[in-house]
Amino acid sequence: MYKERLPKHEKLFIPFIMAGDPTPELTIKLALLLEEAGASVLELGVPYSDPLADGPVIQRASKRALEQKMSIRKAMGLAGEMRKRGLKIPIILFTYYNPVLQLGEESFFALAKENQIDGLLIPDIPFEESVSIRQSCKDNGLTFISLVTPTSKKRVEAISKAAEGFLYCISSLGVTGVRNDFSESLHSFLEEVRELSAVPAAVGFGISSSKQIEALKDHCDGFVVGSALIQMIENLEAAFKIDEEKTLDELKQQVEELISPLRVQVQKGG
Repeated sequence: MYKERLPKHEKLFIPFIMAGDPTPELTIKLALLLEEAGASVLELGVPYSDPLADGPVIQRASKRALEQKMSIRKAMGLAGEMRKRGLKIPIILFTYYNPVLQLGEESFFALAKENQIDGLLIPDIPFEESVSIRQSCKDNGLTFISLVTPTSKKRVEAISKAAEGFLYCISSLGVTGVRNDFSESLHSFLEEVRELSAVPAAVGFGISSSKQIEALKDHCDGFVVGSALIQMIENLEAAFKIDEEKTLDELKQQVEELISPLRVQVQKGG
């Protein structure tokens, strides 16, 4: 299902939004807007009260979503509603393992199938402990997205070779959040991963400007944009209440500006 839905973009744009932020209805509209703006894949976050990998921007989004009574079950329902309204791109559910455990794996996979979710990303399961959940994904037709960090070459090789869908390359150690610059070793890390992986290598954690995308686009196959996008949404929260349509247009322009180096490539590549 994932491969059938993946657009043939030269470079992937993978936005992350939090289910229920700022409201469940706006989450659906944001997903459709991002597809229009050129998104290749959507990462849909499940809010969690103790998000270890997330910086303050995504933590605040999680808090806002929890205040909207959002849960893993409701987040998957939103994905189903996105499909009913015409969303075509793959949806990857981004969740910590505890909500899956509480729901129960059997119920989780049944709901994922029912709501046409394509993949799963669980940041708090180390690669070495992911064998069982990866197999469950395979058995249920979901793509399990792996995360790889600039660690030992042996570990990078094992993760890269097992990757499905796309490989999420973490730009630097620490939590998510906007960064002004990246380590000089990032280029060589991305090149190494691309050499080892049979699937596209997309870089995330801190991608926040068109300048960064321009500088990195020749070293990877795509970009995951989370905190920068969530920050845009947060900045426009009051404006959404005044004139939703106009504010959605404004957000779309900001997103298109951010990913403009990719759009040029997509247009050239067809």
